[in-house]
Amino acid sequence: MALLDVSGVGKTFGALRALDGVNLQVQQGSFHGLIGPNGSGKSTLLKAIAGAHFASSGSITFAGRNITTAPPHERARHGMSLKFQITAVLPELSVYDNVLLALQAGQAVWSLARSATRRAAHPDVMRSLERFRLAGRADDLAGELSHGEQQWLEIAMALARAPKLLLLDEPTAGMSPQERRATGELLAPIRQSCALLIVEHDLDFIKDICDTLTVLDQGQVVASGPTQQVQDDERVREAYLG
Repeated sequence: MALLDVSGVGKTFGALRALDGVNLQVQQGSFHGLIGPNGSGKSTLLKAIAGAHFASSGSITFAGRNITTAPPHERARHGMSLKFQITAVLPELSVYDNVLLALQAGQAVWSLARSATRRAAHPDVMRSLERFRLAGRADDLAGELSHGEQQWLEIAMALARAPKLLLLDEPTAGMSPQERRATGELLAPIRQSCALLIVEHDLDFIKDICDTLTVLDQGQVVASGPTQQVQDDERVREAYLG
């Protein structure tokens, strides 16, 4: 059974049909890319999966549960985590405290009142920072990081609670070529414990890290399957590659 199963999902905004009968499956431990031209419905689909808005039709099943109308916090509790394109780090807090707060988000209020909570979380916070090459910046303010480092920090925050599925919306936007390569290297190890669904415009980046691609055009799936097979699909070339 797929970890994530999107079945016949549609989304309308008034007279606009942004998604039209989309089917998509993400398997446990896989890296799945979602690509398509501007306005194809990629971010709309990601938001429907995350609960930022609800699908108008169809169903979404995650980890064996129907989450089509579940609120975002319930999806997060079942193991889904999302990072949007625009960073949401807290710039006036330290890099360390940003990850600490993300880690503590699922804890009961009474436990957060104890100073022991911070001590207990310290090893996990430092592991997250080391994974994303930020351990040396732990005491710096998050607002002092470069754009690429802020993106890495937010991915570290999204992974802090060990989700089953990470949703990423254009994580390399605005990055230099060197930062994009590094991002791929930093994401690779999470495959052991977490599946990934990633929206990206950088085809070179996405084809290097993803096993599977789904291509949207005008709210519909044009092709879906192994990365190389989808790249060679003539419909994909017409709709996306040009």
